[in-house]
Amino acid sequence: MSGMDRLDLILEYLKQHNLVTVEELVQALSVSAATIRRDLIKLNEQGVITRTHGSVSLNRFIPVQPTTFEKNQLNLKEKRAIAKAAARLISPGDTVLLDAGTTMLELARELTHMTLRVVTVDLHIALFLSEFKQIEVTIIGGRIDDSSQSCIGDHGRVLLRGIYPNIAFISCNSWSLEKGITTPTEEKSGLKHDLIANATRSVMLADSSKYGKWSLFRVAHMDELTHIITDSNLPPDIQKQFQAQCGAELILAPAIKNS
Repeated sequence: MSGMDRLDLILEYLKQHNLVTVEELVQALSVSAATIRRDLIKLNEQGVITRTHGSVSLNRFIPVQPTTFEKNQLNLKEKRAIAKAAARLISPGDTVLLDAGTTMLELARELTHMTLRVVTVDLHIALFLSEFKQIEVTIIGGRIDDSSQSCIGDHGRVLLRGIYPNIAFISCNSWSLEKGITTPTEEKSGLKHDLIANATRSVMLADSSKYGKWSLFRVAHMDELTHIITDSNLPPDIQKQFQAQCGAELILAPAIKNS
């Protein structure tokens, strides 16, 4: 097998798996660990991959915010499982703060039987929950982001800074132990940080396919959260790293296993 063919096979394997180790690549390609390490050095120098804590993944920088339409059908079973796990943290009478996004909308669907006060940045969530008389809904207001149909800007940030919810749920398209929660724009970063700043409990909801990705602006370190809810496809070595290094409670919702 030529070096170029081997690099192509490594990249194809990485596309099919979230994070892999050198040992996994050795078994998959039937070559020595020394050969794999040399290949990974080449790919790393080209900026194609990222190496962290003995694992390797494709370079997963996200320069722009995906649209709601683009995200709507991705990992739907995982999102529903995460939403069900998140709903178990909420008690009737709570004031709940919901970020924007498709996983948050799945969480909203789990709350319709409760008496709650909900504050949200998301137009879809606000309209959906307003149909239920026992739920008091507040939308933060401000300018509407056309990619996510959610509120952004200083108007909403002023409101978020002045409230103290029982629990706040934050969504993201990129997260990792090293870089924390990140987002493509400074405006979104500030709003999301304000969203969790005053909450008694702050909870991130994100499926495992988003792990290892990053964008330019950090929202928060993982230790600024009280809970992290993702699906059980998160690799076991990453789970162990979180349990050893992060103070937030890691909750794994059941999910369809990767083939």
